[in-house]
Amino acid sequence: MTAGAPDIWGALPVPALLLDTQDRALRINPAAEGFLNASARAATGQRLSELLHLDAPLDAALARARAVGAPLFVADIAVGAGGRAPVQCSLQIAPIDIDAAGPDAAMLMLIIPSELAGYPAQDPSARPGARSAIGMAEMLAHEIKNPLAGIIGAAQLLSMTLGEEDRELTDLIVGESRRIDALLGQVESFGNLAPPRCRRVNVHDVLVRARRSALLGFAADMRIIEEYDPSLPYAWADPDMLLQVLQNLLKNAAEAAAPEGGTIILRSCFEQGVRLRGDGGTGAPLPLQIEVIDDGPGVPPELTSSLFEPFVSGRENGTGLGLALAARIMAGQGGWIAVNSRPGRTVFRLSLPLATSKLEAG
Repeated sequence: MTAGAPDIWGALPVPALLLDTQDRALRINPAAEGFLNASARAATGQRLSELLHLDAPLDAALARARAVGAPLFVADIAVGAGGRAPVQCSLQIAPIDIDAAGPDAAMLMLIIPSELAGYPAQDPSARPGARSAIGMAEMLAHEIKNPLAGIIGAAQLLSMTLGEEDRELTDLIVGESRRIDALLGQVESFGNLAPPRCRRVNVHDVLVRARRSALLGFAADMRIIEEYDPSLPYAWADPDMLLQVLQNLLKNAAEAAAPEGGTIILRSCFEQGVRLRGDGGTGAPLPLQIEVIDDGPGVPPELTSSLFEPFVSGRENGTGLGLALAARIMAGQGGWIAVNSRPGRTVFRLSLPLATSKLEAG
């Protein structure tokens, strides 16, 4: 490095890490020492996955940046470090030449926190504001469903005394009332989600069930490709709840497709470095990955950061509960759901823990 490099390095106002080809820390700056709650000496030689706990894996992104020799920008990622709850950050990663070792010998990573407060748990019902909104919605749903049943019954009785032409109106009343009743049922089920019954699960069995039911129903016009890792070990999950999450993601992908249909890819893989940092500072490994990839128009950028919040939807007639429920289910099983979207390619990733003897013992 040049003579002035140490001064520039120390003056950087954001955490900076220099990584070798194995993603081990060669050097960290003073801002990174504070962020990681570790000295430069203690951090040197540790793998990135040991220093940072991310809500989305970076292995593929780092490999891609090295391969093309170009910078990479990762926006809105939860980063946990130093025994604290994760904070929402942006990452800037670029290849760098040090000591004439070659352009791909090291990577410079800058961590830019977007807020000072800790990033909350992914379970949307855990947030105070969300709890109030959900509670109010549950109360309204309960109060509306009772008279709604009376309206449906009255319309059905009235239709028995009317002619064919007038019965079209009562049929419309019954149909729309039942649609509202189903929507209110979703609101109630979101607030009264049963605890998961986790056990050893072959995720491919669940994926096959989800694909089959989708092709027989809402995704009949879609092409669903399977790309599975056959060596994947058992996951620790509730299979019925996992199926519910996958069916929701497949339905969203089918509804986002063009009128002539589209392509959905179901993929499974194992990534050792994925961990979820909890409020207590412990990092839970989530190595089992399931991806649902579609070629639709993508998630509107303004919704990306709040996509898993209750009552947030990118569709005109969406309830905004499907993805919030998926996030709650995944959080309840100790897992995680994340999204990466651009026009023509949206990836929803489910990260799950391994089935271990410790978990099975309870």
